[in-house]
Amino acid sequence: MKLFANFLLAALMGVAASASLAADEHAAAPAAPAAAKPAKPDPAKGDAVFNSAAQACASCHNADGNSAIAANPKLAQQHPEYILKQLQDFKSGKRKSPIMQPLAAKLSDEDMRNIAWFVGSKKIKPGFSKEKDTVALGEKIYRGGIADRQIPACAGCHSPNGAGMPAQYPRLGGQHADYTVAQLVAFRDNVRQNSAPMTGVAAKLNDREIKAVADYIAGLR
Repeated sequence: MKLFANFLLAALMGVAASASLAADEHAAAPAAPAAAKPAKPDPAKGDAVFNSAAQACASCHNADGNSAIAANPKLAQQHPEYILKQLQDFKSGKRKSPIMQPLAAKLSDEDMRNIAWFVGSKKIKPGFSKEKDTVALGEKIYRGGIADRQIPACAGCHSPNGAGMPAQYPRLGGQHADYTVAQLVAFRDNVRQNSAPMTGVAAKLNDREIKAVADYIAGLR
């Protein structure tokens, strides 16, 4: 009996030693490295990249992001998070553009972030509506949608004055009508595929409605 007790005690001591060793090994194991946080955006560096000859962003969007060419979007005062996402989508190919894809491909994540916060910090130059015959239709669609066709009001996501909602929905107010028309048509025709909600909305709009709402948006401020 005494022999059995000694054997049991030795076995228990062995289990305890193994558990202690495992605990020591676990404690000694290096902790998994924490995911690196993105560097804080540096608008000054973004300015340098945006206005560099290598990137030539300013040649299409102007030095302060206020494009003077109706086919090219105004970037000034746009939500930085939105600009960052679009640059990332261009780089990955999720958003197609033969012009923007090769330019975005040369940018690092840090470059994109810095550019986004640089142009987002610039004040947009207001635009204006030009089409008097359709401005009422554009306002109706933007502010109230078209209920019988289940077209939601643009203002619901982009706000009544077109300012949008940071990190969720882009600013539209003051944007060139030609550019807005092109994007709505691209969404409708499934050419631009990086926003399922916009694809669904644009699919229900005809050409006249697209032009009307784009012209109304240009005059929002």
